[in-house]
Amino acid sequence: MTQTTTPASIGRLVRDARKQRGLTQNELASLLSTSQSAVHRIESGNQNLSLEMINRIANALESPLIVPGGRSSMNLSIRGETTLSGTIETRSSKNAAVALLCASLLNKGRTVLRGIAHIEEVNRLVEVLESIGVEVTWSADETDLTLVRPDVLDLHRMDVNAARRTRSIIMFLGPLMHMVDQFKLPYAGGCQLGARTIEPHLQVLRSFGLEVLATEGFYRAKTTPNDAQERHIVLTERGDTVTENALMAAALTPGVTTLRNASPNYMVQDLCVFLTMLGVEIEGIGTTTLRIHGREELHGDVTYTISEDPIEAMSLVTAAVVTNSELTITRAPIEFLEIELALLHEMDLQFEVGPEYRSGNGFTRLVDLTVKPSQLHARQDKIHPMPFPGLNIDNLPFFAVIAACAEGQTLIHDWVYENRAIHLLELSKLGGNVQLLDPHRLNVTGPTKWRAREMISPPALRPAVCILLAMLAARGNSILRDVYVINRGYEDLPARLNKLGARISTFNE
Repeated sequence: MTQTTTPASIGRLVRDARKQRGLTQNELASLLSTSQSAVHRIESGNQNLSLEMINRIANALESPLIVPGGRSSMNLSIRGETTLSGTIETRSSKNAAVALLCASLLNKGRTVLRGIAHIEEVNRLVEVLESIGVEVTWSADETDLTLVRPDVLDLHRMDVNAARRTRSIIMFLGPLMHMVDQFKLPYAGGCQLGARTIEPHLQVLRSFGLEVLATEGFYRAKTTPNDAQERHIVLTERGDTVTENALMAAALTPGVTTLRNASPNYMVQDLCVFLTMLGVEIEGIGTTTLRIHGREELHGDVTYTISEDPIEAMSLVTAAVVTNSELTITRAPIEFLEIELALLHEMDLQFEVGPEYRSGNGFTRLVDLTVKPSQLHARQDKIHPMPFPGLNIDNLPFFAVIAACAEGQTLIHDWVYENRAIHLLELSKLGGNVQLLDPHRLNVTGPTKWRAREMISPPALRPAVCILLAMLAARGNSILRDVYVINRGYEDLPARLNKLGARISTFNE
């Protein structure tokens, strides 16, 4: 982590370190001989701290909070040959959270996002929003986030460093084009998954009058009036963030916008439901054709409960498979897991699916899912992702780990990204029989006798989690270094796995 000494930045470090230790605020307060309310003030950034107090907190958490002159990486020590058991709840969607944070800029009223995850991707966007003047407040139990946008955003004070660390900053284009005639955004960052052009975003937003020029490390945007009352837009790429940018642009553009080849994926559905709560009429939610009736202004006090994350649910299913454990995953969004479960059924995974119920948003369908120890067999056909309702692109890496546990050979075809398959080749360091055919295709042969290893985390979220899950099953003690990328997408994952029987400890260097 980079050296930062503001009360807010130290508060976030304290909160993250506490959660990695699996401590509540009350438990940390007891270690410090102080009150829970004092710990809450510290973590909220509302308490100036002496160096002595920072050192006391660091000692209590066994974590260096400030590393003079440089960067401290968080690392994991994993004792393998783990058997998991019990029940774990699926947390809220990371991808929906970042879209809704961006969409909060559309609302002149108060936006409350319930159940939002404390992950690094959210933290970076919160830092950007705060830097441009948005009032951000966490609830006392840290589960809800309240955002109030100022009448005028101070874009010149944007936290550029935070913005560069998240690709989600690209979704500021849709909201900001309604607020200023000219603005700039830093080039997007995030996972290293090869070339990811933003041209589909620009192609869509041109229909709303936005032109973007890439110069000197920034996207420079200029908006020109567009008085058309009806727009028919065909997305050349059925991308999730492209669809979300188009939705946010259309929401504050009077008239009717028809989007064809739109993504109907889970985070897009969350955004649609949120916008309808603000008064935007949207037809076709959950389909590839959306009709958005834009408004002149969005001004309302809304509370929205973010739906559960199907990618996290799939990663928990994978944890059960790789450790050959019986595990119940509650609140799994079944609509976005049906293809994955069908493929696992073909591979002879034994599991039970409970009755459906609704998420807190009143829209998403959930189930409780119990995975049982099984003798898996390789799928005869290749496993490859497709836009929803196909196998989710973010879930494909988990099938590489699962294939390594199955009898026989499986072809994994990751046609979307140029080099994510290369990151999955790292499984061979843990004993996996993984053959790279080309930058998009892997042959995985199982079953695997996993062995412990010291490794540096791959710079991509899902492959990094795959390495962590394989280490749970590996004989011996493994070290996974520099796990910032995992914290981008998962909240308290080591501590949560430990409650199921894993033996993971964190340390900083």
